[in-house]
Amino acid sequence: MISWPARLAPVLLVALTACAGDETLSAYGAAGKTWRLSQIDGAPFSASATLEFPAPGKIAGQAPCNAYRAEATAPYPWFDTTGLSSTRKVCPELLEETRFLEALQTMGEAEVTGDVLILRNGSGREMLFKADG
Repeated sequence: MISWPARLAPVLLVALTACAGDETLSAYGAAGKTWRLSQIDGAPFSASATLEFPAPGKIAGQAPCNAYRAEATAPYPWFDTTGLSSTRKVCPELLEETRFLEALQTMGEAEVTGDVLILRNGSGREMLFKADG
């Protein structure tokens, strides 16, 4: 016969796993908004680029030319993207798109305050986003 503690262990393991909620940027004010890039490194970003958090651990958006998506599973306040992919359209703002996507992949920390999202890295680079609408 199996003892009570042995029977209870799997149930407790499942219950504890269920309690581990989303600790990514999505859970700390970033979800449910479309974030529009306003500045990179303190300079205005003249093209249009957005960032969204459609599900825990996921980011997506529209770069100046192409749609993109990636994983972002680091716990807040950290920010780390992996597996970035995008469509492959060519447009006049392709240099701005490259600048945006390259900067996004170097960010390591996030801060959300109301309708402002700031991504930064240890090299002093910074991306400033503002929530639409």
